[in-house]
Amino acid sequence: MKQPARTSQVKKPAARVKRKTREEINQEARDRKREKKHSGHASGSRANPATVSQKGDKSQSVKDPRIGSKKAIALGTDAPVRQPANPVKAAKPAVEKKPRLTPEEELAKLENDERLDALLDRLENGEALSAEDQAWLDQSLDRIDVLMEQLGIALDDDAEDEKAEEDMYRLLKGSHRTPE
Repeated sequence: MKQPARTSQVKKPAARVKRKTREEINQEARDRKREKKHSGHASGSRANPATVSQKGDKSQSVKDPRIGSKKAIALGTDAPVRQPANPVKAAKPAVEKKPRLTPEEELAKLENDERLDALLDRLENGEALSAEDQAWLDQSLDRIDVLMEQLGIALDDDAEDEKAEEDMYRLLKGSHRTPE
């Protein structure tokens, strides 16, 4: 039997395998090294373990991957120190309130105040006071006025002012009559 004729009797050479260049070989080596470097757990995986979904026991608590006892150890003493279940709180000492001064005592204290006297003397001498001193002086004088009103002590400024005005009128008019 005759065999079918082949179309071409010339054998083609097998396709040559292309050789890799030095740069390609180096790049593949770097890739292998990078993959080898990353074998292991991700950073922080011990502190924050990845939760694997389990179909079996869901009621099972997650076990801490750290090894060792979690029990507190007393350092520096031989005898273990036990904390009582319900510690007894120490009674707080009662805060003593300062006794309030009566209006008479407070008025006497303000009238005998050395700082108030010194500031009034400076003011009479024509010295300028700082804003802080002036505010304190005004506050003290206002408090004295309030206390005097509470105690019923009235300054006879009105009567003295009227007498002074009468004296001035007499001097201006030139009359030398004595007041009655």
